[in-house]
Amino acid sequence: MKHELNDIRDDQIRVIGESLPERKFPRWGVWAVSAILALVLLGLLVIVVRYFGDRRETIKMAALRAEEPAYFEPVVEQSRLVIEKQVAADTPIWFGQRVDESLPGFTEMKDTAINDIPLRLFIPHNASMSLHIGKVSKTDSSIVYVAQAADVRADNGGIVGAFVLRGEPKAWGLSKKGFCASIDGKVTVGVAENSPLFEKATETGGYFFRQYPLVSNGQLVENEPKGKSVRRAICERRGEIFMVESGTEESFHDFAQALVDLGVDQAIYLVGSSAFGWAIDQDGNRYQFGDENYYSRGRRKMPKNTSYIVWRKN
Repeated sequence: MKHELNDIRDDQIRVIGESLPERKFPRWGVWAVSAILALVLLGLLVIVVRYFGDRRETIKMAALRAEEPAYFEPVVEQSRLVIEKQVAADTPIWFGQRVDESLPGFTEMKDTAINDIPLRLFIPHNASMSLHIGKVSKTDSSIVYVAQAADVRADNGGIVGAFVLRGEPKAWGLSKKGFCASIDGKVTVGVAENSPLFEKATETGGYFFRQYPLVSNGQLVENEPKGKSVRRAICERRGEIFMVESGTEESFHDFAQALVDLGVDQAIYLVGSSAFGWAIDQDGNRYQFGDENYYSRGRRKMPKNTSYIVWRKN
């Protein structure tokens, strides 16, 4: 023993006793740490995916609501509702004539004046409304009324606002809050940023389009357009659907106010100015409005996506 101790040099240390066992990290601990790290990474991934998904949806909805440059009508400011309902004391109360349902369809025409604005009303009888894209044939004897419906985009030729043709969506824009739907023979006119009738028209082979709102629940909707023009609208009053045309050039405000004073509950715009259309009365006479050869902005032909509301005999 003395010899062994003498073998240690001054710069060495000898440890006396048993060596300590090597300690290993338990296998279950490794799995626990790995699982925790995996859950953290998964949580971060979910947060990132949801963030960018929500961001894409926000961008998409903003694009749908953005004002679409119109081909036929000028771009206007964002619509707002006027709080006060203004109704003239001598508002005329009348409805279309009662018609035998077995008679062929036709359009009843009524002339009146509201606030010194001459108006012609077109009331379809025994007829159903649909939409059409492209030129409408004047030789189609089933048609009793036709007028231009949605506007056309000036930038890419598409349709302004959401549009469904026989169940097929053609456009998805939300810049126009007014809407008109024809589903299973029932026509609905209203004002709403989102309407379930778009989806219902898609599911049932129906029709749907959007335009400037004019009257919502009897209240005027202010659009503040520039200039004046011959104005047209499709309206609902006490469950009756009819179209209106001004006999003089009017602003959006004055035309909408005339509709309010007429007692209209809901109304949205139809393309006005010299846009072409016609109506067939009970005797088969044709009343044409607009200019058949009218081309907006000096172009030689109408855009291929020009759309129309068409009322046909049942």
